[in-house]
Amino acid sequence: MSKQPWALVLGASSGFGEAIALELARTGMNIFGVHLDRRARLPHVEALQQKIRDLGRECQFFNCNASDDDMRRETIEQMQARLKEPPATVRVLVHSLAFGAMKPLAGAEDTITRKQLEITCDTMGNSLVYWVQECLRAGLFDGGGRIFAMTSSGATRAIPNYGPISAAKAIIEAHIRQLALELAPLGITANAILAGVTDTPALRLIPGHEKLMESARKRNPNKRLTTPEDVARTVAALCHPATYWMTGNVIHVDGGENIVG
Repeated sequence: MSKQPWALVLGASSGFGEAIALELARTGMNIFGVHLDRRARLPHVEALQQKIRDLGRECQFFNCNASDDDMRRETIEQMQARLKEPPATVRVLVHSLAFGAMKPLAGAEDTITRKQLEITCDTMGNSLVYWVQECLRAGLFDGGGRIFAMTSSGATRAIPNYGPISAAKAIIEAHIRQLALELAPLGITANAILAGVTDTPALRLIPGHEKLMESARKRNPNKRLTTPEDVARTVAALCHPATYWMTGNVIHVDGGENIVG
């Protein structure tokens, strides 16, 4: 009997993570969702879980700090118990965590602190490695698994006040390349997804996001912004078994936005 496929979505309660969780549920996957939300946002999270159940899929969400070692281990243990009966596997891991400080690195009165920089890089970059390690130790992955991490053009470009997140995105792209190399013998692929400018809660935290959206809309050959659903459909398509030879890439999902100067 084939194992039931589950997807683990880190950052599942909004933006790209929410859209990806719904789309993967539509394609037949059950969903583990990790998110960090205050009480006021919990009704939205409950509504999202109900949408997943209405699609005929199972789900289990964990409201916890994805960068906390103890919380991560506790979450993995609960996932492991859930996957035992009936036999199931984590087929997809999606890293879409958006938590960090946006401040200048230098040359201003209010610059990033060491703690803020480390938290940003750890949450949006290094935590991918720790979740992959824990899933492997727990035996949650089988061959044919897919790992996706959200990156941005900030990994290779300088944007005002975006330096800490730029560093985190560069880190996560490096981790994706290394994971692709190391997990290839296990039949697990790893790719980064670079979306075009998308109107998400995370984008709206960036100072001057209005100008970013206006510029992207004009530059994009399709004359519109990327949507979370555009990205979610691409991720779902890349979960197909026929994409087994695609690994270690930064895949642009932007309607051609980044090919236009």
